[in-house]
Amino acid sequence: MTDSAIDPAVRVTGAEAKRVKREVLGIADRRKHHKRRATPLKSRDKEAGTQQRVYRFRFYPSPVQAAQLASTFGACRWVYNEGLALRAGAWEKHRVSVGFAETCRALTGWRRAEGTSWLGEVSSTVLQQALRHLEGAFSRFFRGSAKYPQRKRKHRSRDSATYVRTGFRWMEDPERPGTGLVTLAKQSEPLDVRWSRALPAGTLPVKLTITRDRAGRFFLSVLMEERIDPLPPVFLPGTTEPKAAGLDLGLASLVTLDDGTKLDHPRLLKKYEDELARLQRGLHRKRRGSKNRDKARLRIARLYALMGDVRRDMLDQFTTHLVRENQVLVVEDLSIVTLLCPAKGKGRRRKARLSRSILDAAWGELLRQLRYKCAWYGRTLVIVDRFFPSTRRCSSCHTKGPRLDVSVRAWKCAECDVVHDRDVNAAVNLRDEGMRLYWLAASALPPGRVPPPVIKASELEDCLLTA
Repeated sequence: MTDSAIDPAVRVTGAEAKRVKREVLGIADRRKHHKRRATPLKSRDKEAGTQQRVYRFRFYPSPVQAAQLASTFGACRWVYNEGLALRAGAWEKHRVSVGFAETCRALTGWRRAEGTSWLGEVSSTVLQQALRHLEGAFSRFFRGSAKYPQRKRKHRSRDSATYVRTGFRWMEDPERPGTGLVTLAKQSEPLDVRWSRALPAGTLPVKLTITRDRAGRFFLSVLMEERIDPLPPVFLPGTTEPKAAGLDLGLASLVTLDDGTKLDHPRLLKKYEDELARLQRGLHRKRRGSKNRDKARLRIARLYALMGDVRRDMLDQFTTHLVRENQVLVVEDLSIVTLLCPAKGKGRRRKARLSRSILDAAWGELLRQLRYKCAWYGRTLVIVDRFFPSTRRCSSCHTKGPRLDVSVRAWKCAECDVVHDRDVNAAVNLRDEGMRLYWLAASALPPGRVPPPVIKASELEDCLLTA
């Protein structure tokens, strides 16, 4: 069958697909267990009653280890791009579907080929994990939750490599349980890891991920399976009603609670904008490809890394405090992607500054941390519908007022004459609406069952039907 005879709407299967993979695409047939029927791969399920948790540590590789890791990052990136090109070309030109198993067999051929024999210097399990990440990207695309996978670029994509249990050696230190020696495949010396905290003692890591950021720092991310004990429930004094807190996310204050507590916006981009501008001007004055340009780029990357570390640490401490002190947390369902859409025409500069402030606030990271911490420690996160008028409604008499400009920070209710702080009033309304949704979901559950860790207003009807 020629390429011109292929019907673009028909998928080629069976013997013809095997012939195309073998003769045209260079994918060898199955040799191991060739008589056994092929079955789709299943992801590894965690043990019952355990949670998967990632611990992140910084380590300092030796020059030999750093060179080997740089080669590993490049090989993973090359294999990912080559697997993407293979799968895309097989479908576009021959209407043949290529999956993870076929790309793994193609990887064997790439490692044996003369022009790409340098792939043999990298552990095969690490390269297979790169293909598994590609398979996950295609799965998310087919589900409609992500865009079509894109090629990885050397100076744009994150440098990372994932080692499964067959790709590293772990020796726990008997004197310091939870710490030990980590030796990666193709390396003879263990990594110099700074153990800032101990891992669960007596537990073997599920997998390791080595990353290098733009500032040149190396990090070790350890995935563990452990049993996380939920925190004791928190009730209002003298009652059996769970303690709840409404959170209003904003830019004047990063977070405002219903009791009036406010978390100040650090505004790190504004704080370092003069230094960033100076470093950026210095970068553009350097000749491309020169050593001085690399040094200038590294100084900018280190400043961005500093801002990221400060922002991440602040949010981590704040969300942990919220989860420990409250049983129910209520937030608004924000469409951050929609808020970041660029404006056109008049007012685009103001919209650009607003988008910059939203990115600096890291609302998405704040909500992400609240989600997994509530699931870990037995708390409930209630997400109120985004069209709920939390700002315009009076928290005293529930009268819905007119639209308010962003510059209006306080307003007076026309019905009850109560003067409201804009953010505190919104947090109180969110708390009340969140508790209404919480009791609605709790009342539909069978006796003895606790509410789910996340209750979303837009999905509440489906939750009630499955309860």
